[in-house]
Amino acid sequence: MRLTPTLVVLLVLLCTCVRAQVETATVTGKVTDLVTDMPVDFTTVYVRGATSAAETSETGRYVATVPAGEAFILVFSRIGYRETEVPVAELPAGTRKQIDVALAPVESDLEVIVRESKIEEGGMVREDPAQLRLLPSVTGNLENLLPSIALGVSSGAGGELTSQYNVRGGNYDENLVYVNDFEIYRPQLIRQGQQEGLTFANPKLMRSLSFSSGGFEARYGDKLSSVLDIKYKRPDSTRASLEASLLGGGAHLEGSKRLGRSSYQRLRYLVGARYKTTRYLLGSLETTGEYLPNFFDIQAYVTYDFSRTLQLGLLGNYNQSVYNFSPVRRETAFGGFFETLQLVSVFDGAEQDDFLTQMGGLSLTYIPERTANPLFLKFLTSAFRSDENEGISIGGRYVLGELDTDLGSDNFGEITRTVGTGTQQEYVRNFLDIQVYNAELRGGLEINGGDATTTRAHFLQWSVKAQHERVNDYIHEWERLDSAGYSLPFDEDGVRLFSTLDTENELISNRFSAFFQDTYTWREEDRADIRLSAGVRAVAWDLNNNVDVSPRAQLLYKPLGGSADITYKLAGGLYVQQPFYREMRAPDGTVNTDLRSQKSLHFVGGITSDFYYGKRNPKKFRLITEAYYKSLWDLVSYEIENVRIQYSGLNDASGYVAGLDFRLNGEFVPGADSWLNLSLLRARERLLGVEHREVIGRGEDGEVIDEVKEYVPRPTDQLFQLSLFFQDYLRNNPNFRTHVNLTVGGGLPFGIQGNNTVYRNTLRFDTYHRIDIGFSLRLFDEATSRNRATSPLRFTRSTYLSLEVYNMMNVSNQAGNTWIKTIFQQQYAVPNRLTGRRVNLRLLVEI
Repeated sequence: MRLTPTLVVLLVLLCTCVRAQVETATVTGKVTDLVTDMPVDFTTVYVRGATSAAETSETGRYVATVPAGEAFILVFSRIGYRETEVPVAELPAGTRKQIDVALAPVESDLEVIVRESKIEEGGMVREDPAQLRLLPSVTGNLENLLPSIALGVSSGAGGELTSQYNVRGGNYDENLVYVNDFEIYRPQLIRQGQQEGLTFANPKLMRSLSFSSGGFEARYGDKLSSVLDIKYKRPDSTRASLEASLLGGGAHLEGSKRLGRSSYQRLRYLVGARYKTTRYLLGSLETTGEYLPNFFDIQAYVTYDFSRTLQLGLLGNYNQSVYNFSPVRRETAFGGFFETLQLVSVFDGAEQDDFLTQMGGLSLTYIPERTANPLFLKFLTSAFRSDENEGISIGGRYVLGELDTDLGSDNFGEITRTVGTGTQQEYVRNFLDIQVYNAELRGGLEINGGDATTTRAHFLQWSVKAQHERVNDYIHEWERLDSAGYSLPFDEDGVRLFSTLDTENELISNRFSAFFQDTYTWREEDRADIRLSAGVRAVAWDLNNNVDVSPRAQLLYKPLGGSADITYKLAGGLYVQQPFYREMRAPDGTVNTDLRSQKSLHFVGGITSDFYYGKRNPKKFRLITEAYYKSLWDLVSYEIENVRIQYSGLNDASGYVAGLDFRLNGEFVPGADSWLNLSLLRARERLLGVEHREVIGRGEDGEVIDEVKEYVPRPTDQLFQLSLFFQDYLRNNPNFRTHVNLTVGGGLPFGIQGNNTVYRNTLRFDTYHRIDIGFSLRLFDEATSRNRATSPLRFTRSTYLSLEVYNMMNVSNQAGNTWIKTIFQQQYAVPNRLTGRRVNLRLLVEI
């Protein structure tokens, strides 16, 4: 047949169209014998359901082309060996992933070993949220699980009631949170863990989570401590879940529907609703009364694929937290063996709080067909609004006395001597309205190179973003203290209030930011895998006319060809956090618009080791060790009471943070992941122009003896934090499982009220320790249940029933202090304790 010009053009167009329909990635690796560790040649490697396959060479190496943008199962088949299937999560177009497999001979009882290269994870901890769904959690929020799975994370003074978390000596405001590339904001006025409701991220909608505790890349925003990057699902089938417990419940629905003639024109949707009430839990607090907390949220993520190259995404969230509380009585005993004091308070009045947040986001993503140098573009725009109302009008009469601790006394456990009596009245009417609008354009260009044995690639990323912010704040607070019939502070001319605050502020401002980052990947078979990421961010704010530039870099190195599976990490850079409204507002209510950005210089080094333990059925484990040092300057000092962060409103401090983090995770028993985290930390600061001192004793005449200290502990200084999440099941019945969540943390520092400058943070809370345990029974599973054809639960994919015991040891942990001041200027720190033991019943149905 003669090839005419017209026919040639038609053939070229046909090849182009066929090529345009196939978007691929690459999987490489090595196949070995599990017993001899020798290469296995002529192993067939293919994607289940595909018509093409690859084959291993004499060295056991293979290169397979796989579909991009969707999950698949990679099959390894060889005569004389057990066929092995490896589930692989979706891969971006044009990327490479390494999967090494050790095949077990047919006659062997050993389990197949699969090793996946983790260097493409970019130095972040990544987890599958589905592995965490049965972990006992008081709040039900994802953030409460971070201390168990991430490096250097603790829950801070709020304990189990809060979803706020500290990372490597930073406070909660220093953490970034993203959901599908949208930055997430949170309420500002919350002062106690009891007021906190549901956080933005819904675990039922999540596909993956990534977390960096420091030294993160330039593509992430401008905060000092950490970044939590969450991706929501892209469903391809209809699924749902329903959950109910004594603390609330939730439901979600997901699905996919084809629209239009093309198979790629597809609508995908995720919808989730949650309700939480902690009334039952708060009933274990020492302050009795009527607790009426109600927290609700609903959110949806909808995407529409116009084609394989263009996708529209919509993200919406409505979240309301209502907290009503009418206290009646409080009894708190504290002190030591030789002197035990008790505070007895009787209250009247009530607290009514309402926090409403709304967020909407739109994204338009362009992913080109597979070409030599594909260009990626993504446009994002979002709007956020937080409407916060805080109303408190509570009066209390108290008696502070010394208890009789003599076991043989007739008055044992009763107050024998009164130390102080008085009245405390608190009045609060605060209103805060925050609006944030932004638009961002992101881009990426992938440049590939190399040959059959070597991969060299650059991935260039950039972004420009504009943001408009509006803040309206109305503050009206006062507090009256009375001790033994005298108002404090005492004034012979009249009655004075202990503290007053009455201000009104309005701020309108604009921020502009941009970044550029290059990620270079070099990989040569049997030698090394290297990933170098370097970039720079810039951000400007028209309120203080400051422009901040922050360069960052990260190097990951993984030797290949040896028996050890180890990755080395080095990261560092300048991290700048421009002030938001809360940092600018001083204790007297004034706003400092000239406040400079806080700055931190990070140095992080780490080792990640993947290894197998066990002779007969080896199990995979991962050990991560990281050491870090952070130099801090232009800090805005602050104090923390429960979860409320009160800033000074000035760049009045500098400091440093140093520490070590260890994490071990894996299957201590087959099919059940567990995590063990240990963090060691030292966080120090010094206030500018202040000579810090520390009391070291008293002289014979009772005179205080102190010494000068160059640095004092930061409010987040926690010497150690140990977190364990362990899962196990019955050997003969894996449907019955146990989930243990253990937390032990060093006491946080605090100072004396009104004198926390010279003698700053010289006292500490007691060590925080808590055990939550859950017992789950899998009532039905469509893949493993023997009676799946006749079970009344056969309409579900799986059904779980859990019995959870919170604070099993009934430990009285501390979340802050109530300060009692006498007419003689003596102060007593009465501990505010957290929740006691509670039992919860939870039902989870997945359809």
